[in-house]
Amino acid sequence: MDDFMIDKSKTVCFSGHRPEKLPFSGDENTQANKMLKSLIYKEIEDCIDDGCDCFITGLARGFDLWAGNMVLRLKLRRAHIKLVAAFPYRGFTNQYKGYDKWICGNIISEADAKFYISEKYDKLCMRERNYFMVDNSSKLIAALSDNRSGTGQTVRYAQKQGIEIKLFDLNKISEEYKEIFGGYMPTDELF
Repeated sequence: MDDFMIDKSKTVCFSGHRPEKLPFSGDENTQANKMLKSLIYKEIEDCIDDGCDCFITGLARGFDLWAGNMVLRLKLRRAHIKLVAAFPYRGFTNQYKGYDKWICGNIISEADAKFYISEKYDKLCMRERNYFMVDNSSKLIAALSDNRSGTGQTVRYAQKQGIEIKLFDLNKISEEYKEIFGGYMPTDELF
């Protein structure tokens, strides 16, 4: 969508691990992942309250799809916000199955803009997609447990570019959750 303009000063992007590197392999029914999803949701709401109105998801399974889906849910109450889908290459999501395919399909169909970084897969397209997201954002929301990953690379690039970063350390998620929410435990109502 060439006519969609991203206002970097009001845009937030997401980066996080695929299910295999999330707590409990991304099982959304575990307490740790409910905590993580609550933290992501609250951070997105805080960004909207601070004036951000555009969010970029890289459409990877796990964290990216969770965050993109949360933005879609928030759009039901806050119609002014926009969601951008950044594909590393055309056909990137074609291999998704089951729940991932369904969630991703919703995100793609409801996205306000779609950007394809490459026409076909090449060894740099994932990194270029991540750089595109950071280069068009003033803030990165990330969840990281392994610095030697695409998410780690994205966080380092965001630091180099000087944008704000909200980093959830997946190795300390329960401590961060308790600090923000106290004794309240997450429910399935939001997700």
